[in-house]
Amino acid sequence: MGFHSGFVSAILMLLNESMPRILLLLPTTTYRAADFLAAAGRMNIEVVAASEKPNVMAARHPDSLVTLNFRDIDGSARRVEEFNQIYPLDAVIPVDDDTAVLAAAFASALSLPHNSVDSARAARNKYLQSELLHRHGLPAPKSRLYSSEQDPEAAAATIDYPCVLKPLFLSASRGVIRADDPASFVSAWKRILSILADPEVAVRGAEAANQIMVQDFVPGIEFALEGLLSRGELRILALFDKPDPLDGPFFEETLYITPSRHPESIQKAIAACIARATRAIGLQEGPIHAELRVNEKGPWIIELAARSIGGLCSRTLRFGTGLSLEEIILRHALGMEIDHMKRESRAAGVMMIPIPAPGVLREVRGLDAARGVAGVEELTISAHPGKTLTPLPEGSSYLGFIFSRGEDSCFVEESLRQAHRKLEFVIEPAGTST
Repeated sequence: MGFHSGFVSAILMLLNESMPRILLLLPTTTYRAADFLAAAGRMNIEVVAASEKPNVMAARHPDSLVTLNFRDIDGSARRVEEFNQIYPLDAVIPVDDDTAVLAAAFASALSLPHNSVDSARAARNKYLQSELLHRHGLPAPKSRLYSSEQDPEAAAATIDYPCVLKPLFLSASRGVIRADDPASFVSAWKRILSILADPEVAVRGAEAANQIMVQDFVPGIEFALEGLLSRGELRILALFDKPDPLDGPFFEETLYITPSRHPESIQKAIAACIARATRAIGLQEGPIHAELRVNEKGPWIIELAARSIGGLCSRTLRFGTGLSLEEIILRHALGMEIDHMKRESRAAGVMMIPIPAPGVLREVRGLDAARGVAGVEELTISAHPGKTLTPLPEGSSYLGFIFSRGEDSCFVEESLRQAHRKLEFVIEPAGTST
């Protein structure tokens, strides 16, 4: 569900000259628009929505709808400076990886608290990030960078196995493939090249769309950490367990459960490791989302992003007296006090519903039964009937999201699994006539 003209009425309802005004960077493909707009509405914040594609209402509402070339950072920064002279902005909010670098550049141009452009780029580019982590002695898998024009068979002969091949800039595990030998390495290389050749992907990656990174495979238990930086100080908002093994060949995430059920010593080691990593990369302000693995050698940083958790997963998190993650992010960006940043005491979790097969989605069955499972408080199917589905590693989306809440993490995990078992997805092979 991307940003579209359906959000215009919601944005216009927020207009009031006495309100703080934020620039919200919304790619048309993002899931995150609705939750940020809802948070802004609850906080009486005026939203200026910036997208890379023109909105049909933009001419009528130049104070609240802006079109920017997300690939032209300098030109867009000048456009934002001009806009700010007429409609002053109090904060710039990115919602995903594609807009984090832009937000850093815009906030710098407007003299607002921000990450440096270099640190935002390092968080966006997986190889730059890996190099910085190693330079500062942090535990991260060894990485090698290859041009897409190199001979994959020659590269395969120089690799220690198992390894993981990945693009430098895609998210949600798209294009991430494990290889256990030279044959699977060459196969993975070719699949990634096919993904990078997609025009919509290529335009997002620029030079990075012609490169492939190869990392050592790190075994271990996987976690995700959500945090917030203020003047370089990291506050941990949530630590998620990922109870499903993620050993490849693809790395489709399914379950996020919080609070973590692992020992406090492991949780403290993870928090300390990520705090060091943010300093190594140079990040100073705003949300961060980190992926880690833990084995007998301790935590290993897989990736660290200068943005909040993706998809609709932020709905698992509530803070203090009921604040959403988006409200925490907005309050921080506007310099407002945040009295209670501690997550609620109840356990919570989300299942990102995986795509079981390629084809055209015709029907989803069992929705009422799944919603009736104890603990389930929301089930959203984001793929509409008639949509062509593409699983990982080529795909980049999920069928939908299931959310559960309960007294402990074990209950939440079982609730999500039960709900998922009750769903049936009718998928026809592409090209099948109906």
